[in-house]
Amino acid sequence: MTTINTNAPAELPSSRTLLRSTLIALVVATALLFTVVLPAEYAIDPTGVGRMLGLTQMGEIKMSLAADLAAAEAAEAALLQEGGAAPAGEEPTTAAASVADSSAALRSDVTTLTLLPNEGKEVKLEMAEGAVVAYSWSVEGGVVNYDTHGDPWDAPREFYHGYGKGTAVPGQEGELVAAFDGLHGWFWRNRTGATVTITLRTEGAYQGVRGP
Repeated sequence: MTTINTNAPAELPSSRTLLRSTLIALVVATALLFTVVLPAEYAIDPTGVGRMLGLTQMGEIKMSLAADLAAAEAAEAALLQEGGAAPAGEEPTTAAASVADSSAALRSDVTTLTLLPNEGKEVKLEMAEGAVVAYSWSVEGGVVNYDTHGDPWDAPREFYHGYGKGTAVPGQEGELVAAFDGLHGWFWRNRTGATVTITLRTEGAYQGVRGP
């Protein structure tokens, strides 16, 4: 009768086996990096597999939105610097004061702007908290990426309040309700190879139009 020693230590894999397993894992991870991660996250597709799977297009959208957001933040910082906040101890004398201290009269405007390929511009309305503006914008000659957002008059540098965004859009209409006193509106980026024209129509309670 054969006796089995259950207390015998389990045989450990050899160094050669461990090295082989490590190399296989490294190859798989590298393959996933170049065929999945880089195309989907950064639109980098050295193998071409990502585009066949639709991952590169996803990465292109992500990178485009990130670039548009950075451009919108830079443009917004310039607008806020232009509008400015009142120095300490002084009463505000800019449009911010009239927005904060009184109800805006109903008004309407038609704003037209032209975007060259890869150019971005924005239009903002001076609005009091709770003010409502009906708007519509359309693109002639192509489509654009857009980011609808707003900033209070005393917004810190990294502040961002979004109302909506999209890519490759020919136009949009709806209502914009101000979440706070400040500037509210749209940033557009033309990612096509042709010059486009945007026509924005606004009607409602706002003090003025900033931009493009």
